[in-house]
Amino acid sequence: MYFHGTTKINEKGHLEIGGIDTIDLAQQFGTPLYVYDVELIRKRARGFKKTFDKLNVPAQVAYASKAFSTVAMVQLAKEEGLSLDVVSGGELYTALCAEFPPEKIHFHGNNKSVEEINMALDANIGCFVVDNFYELDLLAELCAAKKVKANILIRVTPGIEAHTHDYILTGQEDSKFGFDLQNGQAETALKQGMKSEWLNVLGIHCHIGSQIFETTGFILAAQKIFEKLAQWRDEHQYNPQVLNLGGGFGIRYTNEDEPLEPHQYVEKIIAEVKTQADIFKMTMPEIWIEPGRSLVGDAGTTLYKIGSRKEVPNVRNYLAVDGGMSDNIRPSLYQAKYEAVLANRPLEQAEETVSIAGKCCESGDMLIWDLPLPKTTNQDLLAVFCTGAYGYSMANNYNRIPRPPVVFVENGEATLVVKRESYQDLVRLDLPLNSSVKI
Repeated sequence: MYFHGTTKINEKGHLEIGGIDTIDLAQQFGTPLYVYDVELIRKRARGFKKTFDKLNVPAQVAYASKAFSTVAMVQLAKEEGLSLDVVSGGELYTALCAEFPPEKIHFHGNNKSVEEINMALDANIGCFVVDNFYELDLLAELCAAKKVKANILIRVTPGIEAHTHDYILTGQEDSKFGFDLQNGQAETALKQGMKSEWLNVLGIHCHIGSQIFETTGFILAAQKIFEKLAQWRDEHQYNPQVLNLGGGFGIRYTNEDEPLEPHQYVEKIIAEVKTQADIFKMTMPEIWIEPGRSLVGDAGTTLYKIGSRKEVPNVRNYLAVDGGMSDNIRPSLYQAKYEAVLANRPLEQAEETVSIAGKCCESGDMLIWDLPLPKTTNQDLLAVFCTGAYGYSMANNYNRIPRPPVVFVENGEATLVVKRESYQDLVRLDLPLNSSVKI
């Protein structure tokens, strides 16, 4: 049994996180419940930042907030001195509500709207990561209208495929993201950006995938980018201030996963950027990275109450919980795997193998296949580990199921940071058939 962060078995034989018994958390806040180990998030953030500081390398570590975006989480990122990666008006609005320093906000996305860009310009954010020619033209036009200049990074696809799931690959040539580095698109975008009086091309950005367990992909991406940077220096007199190598650093979901520690990724990235800068006799750019999952993924645990059981003789035993794809769609979306234990009886010997089903009206609503557990009753509590990234972010109201609350735990204290949705919340924006609002 492998536990992350402050998760452990307490003197009662119960699962404990952040110094608090998970049984007490479930009784106080109900289930399903997202529980975040704040100490572990801080540890992960410092693991990335301290390595840059120790090696005296100028850098920004930006939290990729798409992994888990709430006001409290953004405030925590601010406390840890992180920058922030947002990909929508909603994530930007959340950041501004959290009073996050706008100059440390980086705006991503492959289809930013006029409203979103104007919102970001009005907030005076740090930079836009420009994804396509449409955005390049639109951003320059909107900057001109406001008489303001925007910092940009040109997002490129270097043609590197990370060893990860096909659905979350982003650095290969066939991608909806970025300008292709090999076919001339990136160079054309660079020249267009440099020519505009309203844009400042701060540097280059790439992201090669997600849930990456080694550094080879980052090294190859840096090599390909520096080859082009040297060419652009000679042909266009362009020297980037920033090289953003993205995120995608993996975490341990199951014993099949073997991620590196944060400092190991950073050390290899720094070493390669230094090597490439020396090879091409270039000034070393500031290095930016964007950890998301690796900051919050293994810090999150979801608690469920066990409900119904279905036994199919000689085939499978199904055990249902009071959540499912409405609070964690990753298993249904791309067959993500998780580990779990009974929070109230984590040390008891497994007596059977069950498959954990969600309560949504979909046969594909399965959280975990073939999980060894003791014999269970409807008084038991299931704790599913490593749900901190893309659980709450992708939560939905399918079957009109309210989204769960979020609790931060640290040093024996629990703080409710997102309330549980009510049935009233579900219909709050609905209008009756005889509504006076007509189109």
